[in-house]
Amino acid sequence: MPQTPRPVSPPSPDELMDQLARVAAAYYRHFATVAAGHGLTLMQGKTLSLLRGPRPMRTLAELLACDASNVTGIVDRLTAQGLVRREADPADRRIKNIVLTEQGELTVRRIRTELMSSLTALEELTPDERETLRTLLGRAFPGTAGPQR
Repeated sequence: MPQTPRPVSPPSPDELMDQLARVAAAYYRHFATVAAGHGLTLMQGKTLSLLRGPRPMRTLAELLACDASNVTGIVDRLTAQGLVRREADPADRRIKNIVLTEQGELTVRRIRTELMSSLTALEELTPDERETLRTLLGRAFPGTAGPQR
């Protein structure tokens, strides 16, 4: 007599968190490899990728979840490589904004292109599937669903 397939239960929140941790780890391993190909550490690459416009050092520290003194060292090394520069904030000259140089913008574009060339599954999702994924991630992690500023 053929066996009836047992219904598959949905994953528990713990199982989803474990999968998310594996996905994040795989993404950052790949990101670190791509960044290293451009002479950057993972944190330097992440910092560059967050600079879609001028950002104060304090904001970078919050986004990178690290101490402001660590960001200072990262920015110093990126500045020495000609990838970013410090600019006084026009509204408050005491605040230093970090801005990509032309070389920094080119490096970010190259890193993103290399990352996307190996993450083709994202491109294979339909527009509706991508929107659903963004919505679900935004629900699981409020404040992360919109475009990065």
